[in-house]
Amino acid sequence: MKFLPLAAAVPLALMMGGCATTSGVAAPTASAKLTAGDGGARGTATVTQVTDGLHVLVKAQGLTPGIHAVHIHTTGQCVGPDFASAGGHWNPTARKHGKDNPAGQHMGDMPNMTVAADGTGAIEYHVPGGTISEGATPLLDTDGAAIVIHAQADDNMTDPAGNAGGRVACGVLAAG
Repeated sequence: MKFLPLAAAVPLALMMGGCATTSGVAAPTASAKLTAGDGGARGTATVTQVTDGLHVLVKAQGLTPGIHAVHIHTTGQCVGPDFASAGGHWNPTARKHGKDNPAGQHMGDMPNMTVAADGTGAIEYHVPGGTISEGATPLLDTDGAAIVIHAQADDNMTDPAGNAGGRVACGVLAAG
């Protein structure tokens, strides 16, 4: 029988949806079902609190092939068809938008996702310093949070949203 070293086992368990921690206590999580403006299924998002922040996994389906921005938005509402109810990007540290902005980045800024010809795509990202519900930068504050997929790529610079275009999918993050 082969065993993985602990350094490899914990990240592997987190990527596979497990709740492994070194203390034996389940890691706090939040998840969302992503839908289009017409209510059609567009995938899932899972956020797991890890030692130094949040691990975000987004799996999408039914999207237009190409490059799409994916962000964590500040309000846990997804009223279609435009999802404006999700508010702006999650930004508890009051930064500017974009990983390439010298005054950035929002905690809700994430990499662009490439969607294949079959309409599927996925991204994984680490949000340093974030927490699910405790501390100075809780994701699930009094008005919650949402994951939003945009119609276009994020330019990683332009404030406030990177010229990412309309919102084509949204999911409200719920604890547990």
